[in-house]
Amino acid sequence: MLKIQNLSVQYGARQILHNLSLDVQSGEVLALIGPNGAGKSTLIRAASGVIPYSGRIRTNGDDFSSLSPMQRAKYIATVPQAASLPPAFTVWETVLLGRTPYLGFLGQPSESDEEIARQSLQRVGAFHFAERRVGELSGGEQQRVLLARALCQSTPILLLDEPTAHLDIQYQVSLLELVSDLARKDNLAVLIALHDLNLAAHYADRIALMVAGNITAMGKPKEVLQPERIAEAYGLPVRVVEHPFLDIPLVLPETK
Repeated sequence: MLKIQNLSVQYGARQILHNLSLDVQSGEVLALIGPNGAGKSTLIRAASGVIPYSGRIRTNGDDFSSLSPMQRAKYIATVPQAASLPPAFTVWETVLLGRTPYLGFLGQPSESDEEIARQSLQRVGAFHFAERRVGELSGGEQQRVLLARALCQSTPILLLDEPTAHLDIQYQVSLLELVSDLARKDNLAVLIALHDLNLAAHYADRIALMVAGNITAMGKPKEVLQPERIAEAYGLPVRVVEHPFLDIPLVLPETK
């Protein structure tokens, strides 16, 4: 379980996050939604340990502030937003970097490390292009490589910062179905920032709505995706209707 308590982030005099608290249970996908500038990416970056924060981030009683970066990397793996992968690296070399926290003094991967990398590639459907250079891949293929690298870390917590950005609908759906499947089968605690409200409703167990660095609502998709609440957060009137096939809400822009 990922437990965040009273998390605040400040850049100079500007307060970005304001005493946020949330839990993500093992086997659960919690989606962060909200307008641009709400603080979704900042929350992901703070939880991953790449920016300073005040408050507490814990799992199983361990406070991340007391852990070294290598120790933290055994708890949390991150799929960052629009990551720049080294184009000359092969997919295999890139994914194997996920084993870095476990390597010995000489830094050489063992047969066990290579088997974990192989399984990670197979799980995201990328093993067949393991020998290709990263610079040759499409955006959707690169996202799969980033996810495979995160899985290769063998962590109980997975953070994803808008992993469907700039992907067409085919890759969006396949990536989120994979993430949802991984949460349940591997019992991962998944925190994911998403722009698309309907994708969040479809693939997340719970949703947290962020506005101006605060969480204004958190709960099941039907509880959070209320028309008045969404209209206020996004400054856009919307209709929320029952999905015709699934027991989830469907958010539509209000037409004149």
